[in-house]
Amino acid sequence: MRILIVEDDTDLSQFIRKGLQEEGHAIDQAANGEDGLQLACSYAYDLLILDVMLPKLDGLEVCRQLRAKGNTTPILLLTARASLQDKVTGFDLGADDYLTKPFAFAELLARIRALLRRGGPQILSRLTAADLELDPATHRVWRAGQEISLTNKEYALLEYLLRNKNRVLTRTTIIEHVWDINYDPMTNIVDAHIRALRAKIDRDFSPPLITTVRGAGYMLETSEEPA
Repeated sequence: MRILIVEDDTDLSQFIRKGLQEEGHAIDQAANGEDGLQLACSYAYDLLILDVMLPKLDGLEVCRQLRAKGNTTPILLLTARASLQDKVTGFDLGADDYLTKPFAFAELLARIRALLRRGGPQILSRLTAADLELDPATHRVWRAGQEISLTNKEYALLEYLLRNKNRVLTRTTIIEHVWDINYDPMTNIVDAHIRALRAKIDRDFSPPLITTVRGAGYMLETSEEPA
């Protein structure tokens, strides 16, 4: 997933970012509510992790404005305020979950998985194309029964291609979902990772699954009907 963390505690924000990157997610960060709101309105995120006590614009107001704009991205609120009324206020403004500080990182991951499940049972079910199989729960990949080792970014790219199989994905679309805002737009980062992924899942197998659509982008193509 591509996740936005809006948190003014630099140490906590970096701790969450590092842990989620190790899980294979692309992470953007903001240190105040105004910047967080701007990013959330400018990019397509799969999840927002939003602190309540923020400078410039508090997290509850960010949440309210996003929902007023029709933004339906799941929002997980972080706060040191644990009263029932605080939680009720957050939920009434459109938050999807609420985590009280301090918290264990394992609990944060569990709540993220729960929010994913709300998006539909297909989110955590195994993804397949021909004899290629990917398990989102364990981050394991097989082709023709042979397990394939991928880097975190290769895995994230393959998962995105599988979730959109038989659809042409432009390089810009891929970057927006698999990389964070710190990528260098002057590099051929998508093409380089596609080449590396092809070498692992296509080179020694048949048929090849990743197709280049000239002038458009890439597609993971199978004989199945489009999802």
